[in-house]
Amino acid sequence: MTNETLPYTFEGESFDVFVARPASTPKATILVFHAWGGRDGFAEAKAKDLAGLGYVGAAVDLYGVGKRGTDNASSEALMMALVGNPPVLRARIQAAYDTVAALDGVDGQKMGAIGFCFGGLCAILGARMGLELAGIVSFHGLLKVGEEALETRPKARLLIQHGQDDPMAPPADVGAFAEEMKRIDADWVLHAYPGVAHAFTNPEAKMPEFGMMYDADADARSWVEMKRFFLDCFS
Repeated sequence: MTNETLPYTFEGESFDVFVARPASTPKATILVFHAWGGRDGFAEAKAKDLAGLGYVGAAVDLYGVGKRGTDNASSEALMMALVGNPPVLRARIQAAYDTVAALDGVDGQKMGAIGFCFGGLCAILGARMGLELAGIVSFHGLLKVGEEALETRPKARLLIQHGQDDPMAPPADVGAFAEEMKRIDADWVLHAYPGVAHAFTNPEAKMPEFGMMYDADADARSWVEMKRFFLDCFS
C-alpha cells in the first residue's frame, strides 16, 4: 500500500486529497467524504482501510487546506457554511470528484463514494447530482433533502446506514428522504440499526447528551454491509 497527499486548486482556494493505493491493481476507486470537522485521521484511516480491501481510497477535503473544526461549535460553523450554500457545496463535490477521476491509475468508470455524518450527506448529494458513481454508502449521514438536485434516476445505487436513534436524522427527515428517493426513482436501501445514535462508527464519539455515541456492533456490521455492497456494485 502507498499513501500520498495531492494538492489542487479550485476557484482560487487550495485543497488536497489523501490517496491510499493498494499493492495490486485496484478493483475501483472510492471517495471518502469527511465528517463535520473536516478531513482528519479518521477519514484517512478509512481510505487506508479501503486500500486494504483492494480499492483506491481517496479522502477528499471540502473545506480547504488548514480549515478544521476544533470543537462542536467550530465544526458546525464550517459545515453549515457549505450546507447553507448549496451551489458552493455542489461545486466543491464536483471538483473533488473530477480531481480524483483524473488521477493516474484511476478508472473514471469504476468509482464509488462513502461518507460519514456531513460526509454522508455529501455522498448522497453526489449521487443526486448524477456523478458517475456505481454506488455510495452513507454512514450516519444527514438526510435532509435540501434542493431538488435531479429529476432523473441517479446513476449510483445508494446504501444508507442509519442509527435509528440518531437525533440528527430524525424520523421526519427519514420520511422526507424516502419520498425524495421515490421521486427520482433511486435504487436505494436504508439499513436502520435499532438503539443506535449518531456517529456510531467513530470510537471517539462519547457524547450521549448530544446523541453521539460509538456502537461497536453497528460499526462492524455497517462495514460488512459496505463491503458486500461494493462487491456487488463492481462485479
